[in-house]
Amino acid sequence: MRVLACLFIILALSACDAPIPAKENKGLSTMQKREVIDSLMQAQQDAWNTGSLEAYMQTYKQSDSLIFVGSRGLNYGWNTTLSNYQKSYPDKEAMGTLQFENLEFKDLGSEYSFMIGRWYLFRSTDTLSGSYSLLWQWEGKSASIIADHSS
Repeated sequence: MRVLACLFIILALSACDAPIPAKENKGLSTMQKREVIDSLMQAQQDAWNTGSLEAYMQTYKQSDSLIFVGSRGLNYGWNTTLSNYQKSYPDKEAMGTLQFENLEFKDLGSEYSFMIGRWYLFRSTDTLSGSYSLLWQWEGKSASIIADHSS
C-alpha cells in the first residue's frame, strides 16, 4: 500500500511544470531519458507484435513489487502480470498488432520518469484502445517499469 501511495505522490508531482531537482544526476539528460524509454517501448511493441509475451515483459521490473492496474484491478508482481497477459492473450490472433503513442514524458529526477500515452490493439475481429501511465525506475542508464496503469 505504501508503494501505491508513493506512486500517487509521484504522479501528483509530475503534473507540476517545475522540474524536480535531481540528486547528483550524472546520468542522462531529460531528452536522452525520453529516447531510451521510447526505444524500450518500441522493443516492447515489436515483441508483442511477434507474439512473444515473455519478451514484451522484459521491460517490466522483474519483482514482486511491480504494480499493474488494468481490467483485472490492482495486481502485484511480474509473474502475476505475465500470467494475466497469457490468460487475456492466449495466442497471436488474440494479441493482434499493438501500437503505442507516447504523449507526455516527465523526468522526475535521477531515479524516476513518468510516461503517459495511448495504446491501440488492431485485431481481425475488432480494434481496442486505451490509455496508459507508466512509472519508470532508472538504474544507471537503463530503466524498467515499476508501475503500469492501463485502461
